[in-house]
Amino acid sequence: MSVVVWVCAVLIAVGAGLAIVRAERGPSMLDRTIALDVVLTALIAAVALYAAAERRADVVPVLVVLSLVGFVGSVSIARFAAVEPEGEGRVLTREEAAEQKAEQEAERAAAELAEAGLWEDQAEVDLPEDQAEVDLPEEPAEVDPPDDPAPDQRPGPAPEETR
Repeated sequence: MSVVVWVCAVLIAVGAGLAIVRAERGPSMLDRTIALDVVLTALIAAVALYAAAERRADVVPVLVVLSLVGFVGSVSIARFAAVEPEGEGRVLTREEAAEQKAEQEAERAAAELAEAGLWEDQAEVDLPEDQAEVDLPEEPAEVDPPDDPAPDQRPGPAPEETR
């Protein structure tokens, strides 16, 4: 029986180790949550393996408590992740953070140009090389009103009814 216990212990340890790697790499909060759930499940399995190998029934309450902690933690994180805006749960790399900052600065520069009235006159803005590819927003197109509105939409008094 000791061979079976050792094989199970190694498999549980490998699973927990891979889950820790997934928790460290992410990329999103939900990936990390599931990885930590797997680590907790591996811990529960290890305690259950110990209880079975040593024939100890007094650790069953520990298993119940660990299971409840895992459940409550998962539900709590899922509750908060459900209302989280898109992309917020993801930890950005340095390159992604720099790109996002460059986009925000380009948008701010475009807004300043639009306020100063230079939007149409200035065709090209000198930007650093990493910001040169950012597309600036276009101005909204003007919409012409219809030539002849429907009779009930014409301004002025309503036509008199004929008797």
